[in-house]
Amino acid sequence: MKKLLWGLLIVVVLAAVAAYHYRDVIVLMREFSALQPQHAFDQEAPADAPDYSLPANWAALPDRADDADVVPDASIEDRQATAAVDVFFVHPTTYYSPAHWNQPLGDVAADRFTDLFVLRNQASAFNGCCRVYAPRYRQATVYSFVDRGSDGQAALALAYDDVERAFDYFIEHYNQQRPFIVAGHSQGATHLRRLLERRITGTELVQRLVAAYPVGFTIDAEEYRKAVPDIPVCASPTQTACVATWNSVGPDVRPFEDTSGDLCVNPLSWSTDGERADFALNLGGVTFNRRFGTRVESLQEGPAFQPRIEAGVADAQCRDGLLWVSGIRSENFASRPMGRGNYHIYDFSLFYMNVRQNAAARAAQFVADRAASQ
Repeated sequence: MKKLLWGLLIVVVLAAVAAYHYRDVIVLMREFSALQPQHAFDQEAPADAPDYSLPANWAALPDRADDADVVPDASIEDRQATAAVDVFFVHPTTYYSPAHWNQPLGDVAADRFTDLFVLRNQASAFNGCCRVYAPRYRQATVYSFVDRGSDGQAALALAYDDVERAFDYFIEHYNQQRPFIVAGHSQGATHLRRLLERRITGTELVQRLVAAYPVGFTIDAEEYRKAVPDIPVCASPTQTACVATWNSVGPDVRPFEDTSGDLCVNPLSWSTDGERADFALNLGGVTFNRRFGTRVESLQEGPAFQPRIEAGVADAQCRDGLLWVSGIRSENFASRPMGRGNYHIYDFSLFYMNVRQNAAARAAQFVADRAASQ
């Protein structure tokens, strides 16, 4: 399995506690086996596959109101109605139940968590440049990432199949030959990495790819370059047809394995040079849910959750394949489900305005280059 997987497991286990309030954290960690489905993957019929011609099987679509439309304050615009570029966004794990290896469609808690936490804090960063498309899919349950047998891999493979079919539908029916971005986080990033290899590299789609942002999961640099030779790592803020990825950690983190060979692009400088980008380069962290330690039902707008743009909230430096943050200058990013040193849940939020600006800059560059070549 990928590096940092056990660390990711702790993140999602504790996130499950935050989302579902199952039980005390310590008890849940001691009884981790409770998250393991008590049947083999092939002992249950898979949940019905999503039909992507149905709007209900999309968490976000640009022509309807949804949580990908939010903006952090009145000075920021949702520009999906006039955007020249699309984004295909794949959400991270939001299904923590041991009932199934893959989420059945229509799971209310998982869908609500996807909408109120993920779409707001991650996918909405792209609504300033792009029309946002985010499929629902039969995501693998959290235990799949550490399963030592074949069941977890089978669950992840099923989840990927949905993502691939959603992407194919997006390209054929929604995209209409427009430029596009692919983006996602955590489990979503693993599926995007595979999607780049199976559906995009070596095809005409590379010519329309503005950028890829598979964030929050380790990607081995050597393996990636061999598998996806025509989509290089982004080395400047306006480079197009390139990939940008990072995993945010703090000074107290202890990497679980050697990450020195992993890809890391600094979301403050959009460089791979390893130089530290100062707090002053951070255009603003944003979180639409002030605390991550509440029930899903309370992850909504209200007096305690009013978002605001907090400039200079974090610095960043790519080092040993990880994005090191020396400190966070805000109390609004205080949840630490993995401990003091890991900022996995804030991979997008800490750099929200930089991601928003960068996606817009790459989109504008792509459109300008295309116009100049015609």
